[in-house]
Amino acid sequence: MEVGNGVEFFRNKIILITGATGFLAKVLVEKILRVQPNVKKLYLLIRAKDNKAALERLHSEIIGKDLFRVLRERHGNLFDSFISEKVAPITGDVSSINLGLTNNDSDFCKEVNAIVHSAAITRFEERYDSALGINTFGARNIIGFAKTCPNLQILIDVSTAYVCGKKTGLIPETLYNLDENCCGIRGFDVNTEKKLVDNTLLDLTIKGASSKEIRDTMKQLGLKRAKLYGWPNTYVFTKAMGETLIHEHKGNLPLVIIRPTMISSTYKEPFPGWIEGLGSLANVSILNGKGYINLINGDGNTLFDSIPVDMVANSILTAMVANANKPCLEIYHVCSSLRNPLFLGKELDIHSKYFAKNPWYNGQGTLVKTNKFRLVKSRVQFQMLLVLLIVVSLMLKLVDIASCHFFKAYQDKLEMYIKVTYKVATNFRPYTCKYVIHRLFEDENTEKLRTTMSKHGMEEEGFNFDPKCIDWEDYLLNNHIPATVKYLF
Repeated sequence: MEVGNGVEFFRNKIILITGATGFLAKVLVEKILRVQPNVKKLYLLIRAKDNKAALERLHSEIIGKDLFRVLRERHGNLFDSFISEKVAPITGDVSSINLGLTNNDSDFCKEVNAIVHSAAITRFEERYDSALGINTFGARNIIGFAKTCPNLQILIDVSTAYVCGKKTGLIPETLYNLDENCCGIRGFDVNTEKKLVDNTLLDLTIKGASSKEIRDTMKQLGLKRAKLYGWPNTYVFTKAMGETLIHEHKGNLPLVIIRPTMISSTYKEPFPGWIEGLGSLANVSILNGKGYINLINGDGNTLFDSIPVDMVANSILTAMVANANKPCLEIYHVCSSLRNPLFLGKELDIHSKYFAKNPWYNGQGTLVKTNKFRLVKSRVQFQMLLVLLIVVSLMLKLVDIASCHFFKAYQDKLEMYIKVTYKVATNFRPYTCKYVIHRLFEDENTEKLRTTMSKHGMEEEGFNFDPKCIDWEDYLLNNHIPATVKYLF
């Protein structure tokens, strides 16, 4: 591994970034422009009907965000011209062959030096057809495009550490054999999943199903197939299949797979506490702070593996420098569970502590009182508590009717509490319950990358991604939770 000056590596480089309107990609774009203003060009692949619409999305959904305020202050009146010179939107779609580019649009491939593929649908219960198109076949399409780039030095694929499915123990930084992970089902084939989706959609169309029926069926199909093969949700299942296609089609490309765990708000760059999107930690903050939930089906000793978004961006940029121009397949877990563990019980206590001191006021100016989180280990006990709440809700509904709806507000609030509690338990049980207590993500490759980075001064240049430096209580109380309240409430 040979690492030169990290910042200088990006001088005069042309970089293509997919998923540019996403949380992580925005941070990556800002970082490159801030530390190396002499980058030649950042091409951002954006889904849009035409180039005008792509340009509008660039300014409204990326450059216009508060994330870029440091750059705005630095460049002053020249900021817009700087962005016009350095950043260009490209209309395309990773779910399409050749990224949906026309021959004229794809001419820039001859110039591209690096690609960061971060486009993904991260919702757990996404439509199976959409998730397959972007998370799975999008990976194959980016490989196909990368092979048309004669000056390509490095391709980074942003995956997720949770492609491991339900594996426990020490999770290695290696590719996973889908056959071995598919609950004993042999002969797993990604193309079979695509045919199943196509046939299901065809049947629904013939039957005249409504758009809602098609959407719901596709969501249910994704969850059904994921759980059949041993994955907890559609997102991680389709990302695992995407990694398989990357391995099958990569050839001699210099390829790096970055697997972050749960991505949270910025730790330091470009300033502490910027966030966008509903990640796992953000969901906890919102649901608790707004008084929607305090009952969790989980074990307080479960490792809650989270990593700040700027550290993920730094790991991507460092991996680009370290692996450029090498026919390789390197995998890096960007995580905290092994080096600086955060436990679910502590994380929830910190949230309760924050909102006890800093209660949220809703749109009507009413103070929202929150209760301390209650963790219930047993799934059976948790379900019994939910049943009890449902009984209380039904009784309250009868009383409400008898009293001319005097108790309607209380009844509606309890119904919402039950629905949210059930949904959170269903979606997050694979990450909060006892069978993942001892799941640790190995980061030997990432630690070697950190060590090399430090030797060559990249850490001093602002490429830190060492989780050991995080004081979780300070970070959550003073960075993450306030950021969630400011940007997402």
